[in-house]
Amino acid sequence: MGALPDRLTGEFWMLFLYDVCEEIRLEELRAILGSQPAGRAPRFRHPTPEYVRFEKPPVIEYLEPLLLESGERLQHQVHYYEYGVVSIELQLPFEFGWDELIQLSSRWIAAPDIEKEAGDSVRRSLVRARAALVKPYENRLSEDYYIIQLRPVVRMDGSAVTGEELIAGRGDQIAQIVRGETMRLAADERNEILQSHHSYYPDDLVVIGWTAALVYDTPEDALPVIQLLEYANSQLIEFRYYDEMLTRLLADVYRSLDKGTGALARWRLAREAQRLNTIRLDVRELTERMDNSIKFLSDMFSARVYRLAAGKVGVEDYRGLVDDKLRTAGELYQFMVDQFQQGRAFVLELLVVIILVIELVFFFRGKM
Repeated sequence: MGALPDRLTGEFWMLFLYDVCEEIRLEELRAILGSQPAGRAPRFRHPTPEYVRFEKPPVIEYLEPLLLESGERLQHQVHYYEYGVVSIELQLPFEFGWDELIQLSSRWIAAPDIEKEAGDSVRRSLVRARAALVKPYENRLSEDYYIIQLRPVVRMDGSAVTGEELIAGRGDQIAQIVRGETMRLAADERNEILQSHHSYYPDDLVVIGWTAALVYDTPEDALPVIQLLEYANSQLIEFRYYDEMLTRLLADVYRSLDKGTGALARWRLAREAQRLNTIRLDVRELTERMDNSIKFLSDMFSARVYRLAAGKVGVEDYRGLVDDKLRTAGELYQFMVDQFQQGRAFVLELLVVIILVIELVFFFRGKM
């Protein structure tokens, strides 16, 4: 087989995602930006490309490259998702060895100056897109994710290095790159990172970490995997928002219950119960719309890559938290309704007693 070549080429992707509003009207946004409707996406080179698609592909806005003070020039684009997430994509081409790639990853992962550039970019973009935003949020949650897209490595004899060979020969360096570490990692940590890898063909590979991923493939064939990684992170930020919103909502409900559930207080619970149930149903509707935004009908590879990414970045953890709080909200709603019904029944019974007493008073007065 021979030693693996040390010269590498590819692109370093930086994704900054922001939860900006409840919904983005994509058709209206396309009219504002003057962009053409997108086709079904993402497109895959695997045998079943028609089975993986966004129901409503994000609107893509291509912006002028960002020129940093260091002289680096980053390709720059914005993705607008229907469910209110905006993603800033920055791309930096590279061509050097493994040691330099490790340094690049460590330098750019969570770099504050890049985060500031992305924040400024999203603010400018939202000014242009304001008319298409439904119920913008004052406080925006954010997520960042990094992708090292490595082009196929070719030996001197023209043979391509397989994903399996890359893991075997450069596993230590891949683990450092995905974790953003300059120091060599312990064997247990290295193995934990490399367990989250997947290949479809011998000459491709994806290694997914919680804050970064390495995608070994051609730029065209790596793009769909990058889109799936971005989609998983857009789901993460949405579930984070729902989790925080439900936490605040449940805290308000518990404070209301602490005020007591006496006969008069139970009438107040009716209003609180209605508000709780409305928000609970809104969250369920929004999560279903987000879940249905992309379809994996028969492409098992893409579905596995998505599940792997969702598990690593924390989508499933936050989904579980949201589901638990929705169940709690449902139980509280039923309790509050029951309390209200009991209070109303008590009031009705009291009125009946009062009416009966009044009738008895008049009856005995008539006898006297």
